[in-house]
Amino acid sequence: MKRIILLITLLLTIPVSLFAQKESILVIESYHAEYPWDASYIEGLKDILKDGYDLQYFEMDTKRLPASEYDKRAQMAWEKYLELKPSLVILGDDNALKYLGKKFSVTTTPVVYLGINNNPRYYDMARFDNITGVLERPLMKRSIKYIDDFFEVKKVLILFDSGETSKVVHTEVFSGKERQIFGGIIADIKLIDNFGTWQKSVLEAKNQDYDAIIVGLYHTLVDDAGNHVDANKVLGWTSDNTPVPPFAFWDFTVGKGKAIGGYVLFGKAQGKKAGELALKMLADKNHGRIPPQTADNGQLYFSRSQLEKWGLTITGDMVSKTTFIE
Repeated sequence: MKRIILLITLLLTIPVSLFAQKESILVIESYHAEYPWDASYIEGLKDILKDGYDLQYFEMDTKRLPASEYDKRAQMAWEKYLELKPSLVILGDDNALKYLGKKFSVTTTPVVYLGINNNPRYYDMARFDNITGVLERPLMKRSIKYIDDFFEVKKVLILFDSGETSKVVHTEVFSGKERQIFGGIIADIKLIDNFGTWQKSVLEAKNQDYDAIIVGLYHTLVDDAGNHVDANKVLGWTSDNTPVPPFAFWDFTVGKGKAIGGYVLFGKAQGKKAGELALKMLADKNHGRIPPQTADNGQLYFSRSQLEKWGLTITGDMVSKTTFIE
């Protein structure tokens, strides 16, 4: 009997909060967990949300699946939401917002998007009190300027796959054209769906008078049989075979056997900003309409091994502003 009384006494002294179930947050990824961008912004989300919430995930996998599967994956994500009934939903990148934004607009569930390249008005998301988020803006002009500061360029080739984000960048930054001039530097952009075509563009870059290649996104390329080509294979082949120095717009493209670097974006910054917005929406149910925001600006980020491979040196004021890896 004494043991029973002691056990009851101990249970009564344990804080009630330890028995409370954590609020769930559903993160719907446009892509997949192994994609470096997703891994990076999820790390940022966890930094802000810490252990206070139960994060659940659904991967739409639109980097590897054909577009004909997107509607099906979106419906599966919606069913996950209905099953989970989360306190808040986070939509990672354009495809998640494009295929699910309107469904959430008729709910009262708070929704935070991140990594959005398009204007939210394009998805009719600018007028709902329960939806806001973080915009992603590839820093192309500034990155090209920094490259020119230590490695003189007159003409650069920007390579992208033909995924949704690539199409948005082409429309928003290049106005749908193949060529723009940034600060006197000719910048040509190519949207490519086939790995063989990508390889040919890389190999011919020097003969086409390009001084550098800037690797954008390369994750939806397919081979001649229509099979998805692993992104690491594309990046490794490009690094090994390009006749001109390869630079980057995103941090995950930089490193040994990859691109040299550049003024790049980090997914982690997107995740942190989205996490802050999520906390704000959860803490104040009467927050009203919150305008979309941008995350921290990019960062100069370079690989020492790749700089050495190409005989390049960063000097002067750029050194103190640069993060070097390896």
